Amino acid sequence: MGVLDHERYCSEIVTQARLLGKVVGGAAPSTGVPTCPDWNLEQLMLHLGGQYRWVERIVRTRDQVEICAAHAEGNPEPTGQDSASLGAWLVEGAEGLVSELRAAGPDAVVWNPVEGVEPSALSWARRMTHETLLHRADASFATGAEYAPEPEIAVDALDEWMLLCALPGLSRADPELRRLRCDGNTVHLHATDVPDELAAEWLVDLTGESITWRRAHEKATVALRGSLTGLLLAVYLRKPLSDSDLEFFGDTELLRGWLERVTGWFR
Repeated sequence: MGVLDHERYCSEIVTQARLLGKVVGGAAPSTGVPTCPDWNLEQLMLHLGGQYRWVERIVRTRDQVEICAAHAEGNPEPTGQDSASLGAWLVEGAEGLVSELRAAGPDAVVWNPVEGVEPSALSWARRMTHETLLHRADASFATGAEYAPEPEIAVDALDEWMLLCALPGLSRADPELRRLRCDGNTVHLHATDVPDELAAEWLVDLTGESITWRRAHEKATVALRGSLTGLLLAVYLRKPLSDSDLEFFGDTELLRGWLERVTGWFR
């Protein structure tokens, strides 16, 4: 799993939700979110708060089939509230989810809709940590707030992104992604502003029947270098590769094509 333990993920879900609530606290709910063009801040908060309640229900009931309802029973979406009230509702959902995750424990078998992801409470704790982390970035772009995630959390978010983007089902479902898998095609990501012990470098191998990745410093067909936050936002398509914080070397068309194919489902 990740570099963090179950309790750390649980704590981070609530911490990130509170930080997100503070980011939007003084903004109008109708404020547009540039990194999620179809949403305003209210829709962003309703989405994330709904996800908390949806996952809380999965963990609590141990359902092994898809739950179609976006929100748990008895938790309707708030309407017509200001951003501070939406923030309180968001944190309430995060705390409810975390209560169930802690009660379940990391090894509890919990249904997951994504083929290839371990069906466990720990997987959900990790996913919702990083879901919140990235939506906090969306809110920060909308409001002009500073966004500087803790390096350890950002590295783990990139590890999880690598894991999800290498799942076999993604390649099977996308012919364009399969065409990128050619002999010799590799991608290297290198965060240049973190301590060496975090080993914040990744090598993605597109040469085989399936996509694989590893933490490594190796030459590649294309390399992307920059700050850890810059890399995180770039791979999640929250900032353009042309951002001045980032440098890329080699086959940039491969880099752009790979990011568009593997990251689109996160949007």
